[in-house]
Amino acid sequence: MSVDRRQFCFTALACGTLLAQPVLAEETYPSKPITVIVSYPPGGDTDAIARLFADKLSHRLKQTVLIDNRPGAGGAIGNGMVGRARADGYTLLFTPNPFTTAPLVMKLSGAAAYDVLKGYEAIINTATQPLVLVTSPKLGVKSLPELIARAKSGATVSYASPGAGSPMHIAGEWLNKAAGVKLSHVPYRGVGPSVTDVVAGHVDTAWVTFGPVRQYLDSGKLLALAIGDTRRSSLAPAVPTLTELGYKDVVVGAWNGFFAPKKTPPAVINLLNEHLNAILREPEVVEKLAVFGALPAGGSPKVLSDLNQREYMVMGQAIKELGIVAE
Repeated sequence: MSVDRRQFCFTALACGTLLAQPVLAEETYPSKPITVIVSYPPGGDTDAIARLFADKLSHRLKQTVLIDNRPGAGGAIGNGMVGRARADGYTLLFTPNPFTTAPLVMKLSGAAAYDVLKGYEAIINTATQPLVLVTSPKLGVKSLPELIARAKSGATVSYASPGAGSPMHIAGEWLNKAAGVKLSHVPYRGVGPSVTDVVAGHVDTAWVTFGPVRQYLDSGKLLALAIGDTRRSSLAPAVPTLTELGYKDVVVGAWNGFFAPKKTPPAVINLLNEHLNAILREPEVVEKLAVFGALPAGGSPKVLSDLNQREYMVMGQAIKELGIVAE
C-alpha cells in the first residue's frame, strides 16, 4: 500500500472515530450516576416529588439518580448551577414554575443569574398543581362572592402566600385588581407556616396547592373558596374556578418539570422524556402525586418548552402591571 493510500485510510478512520463519538456517548447513556438538582430544601413537596421520580428513573435506567438540594435566592442558585453545568445529561434540574418567574420579580446576578428562555433544554412537564384559595370557617364566609363583599364593605381582609413573587402572590394580587378590592398580602417563608396560620385564624385566607391543606379541607377546618384554573380540578370537583365566578382573566397555577443544560444531546432528552412519560402512567405514581395535590402531565419536550415561554410572557405582563417584586 502506498504512503498516500495509508495516510488516507488513517485519516478517514480517525475522522470516522471522531464523528462517531457523540453517537456512542448517547447510545451508552447513562454510564454513570445522574444528579438532579432541586433548588429547594429537603422535606418540601418539590423535594418529595423529585425523589419519587428519581427513584423510578433509577430503576428504569439501571443507573443511580441522585438528588442534590441547592436552595437559595428563591430557587435561583440551583437553577443557575444547572444552566452552567456540562450539557451531557448527567446534571438535570427538577423545578416548580417559580423557575420561570423568579427572574421577573428578583434582581439576579452572579451565581443566581440564568436565562429562562435560552439557557435550558426542556425535558418534560411532569405535573400540574391547581392553586386554591382557602379560609377558616372562623372568618364567617362560605364563598368567594361573600369574601369579596366583606372586603368591599371596608373590613380588613388578608391573604397569605408562601413568599413574595410566588405564583400564589401573583394570584392574590391579580384577584385584587380584577375584583376591585385590596386583600392585604402576608408573605411567609414557605407553605407550611401559611397553612398553620390560616387554620388558626391568624390570617384570613391563603393561596396554596391542595396537598398541604387536604387534611384540613376534609376535616372542615378549612374551606376552599375558588381555584385559579380555567377548569375545575378532579382533586376537588365541587370547588368553582375564578373563571366561573366572573374573573376569567385571572388564571394562575403551579407546575413542575425537568430541564437540562442547553445543548444537551437530543437523544438524551428524548430518552429521559420517554422514561418519565412511562413513569407518569404508573398508578402508584398518580396516587402519590395526588397526595401533593398534583396531577400528572407529560407529553413531549415541546409541551414544557411552550409552557415555559407562554408563562414567561403572560406572567411577566401581569407581574409588571401588578408591580410585584420579591421582598
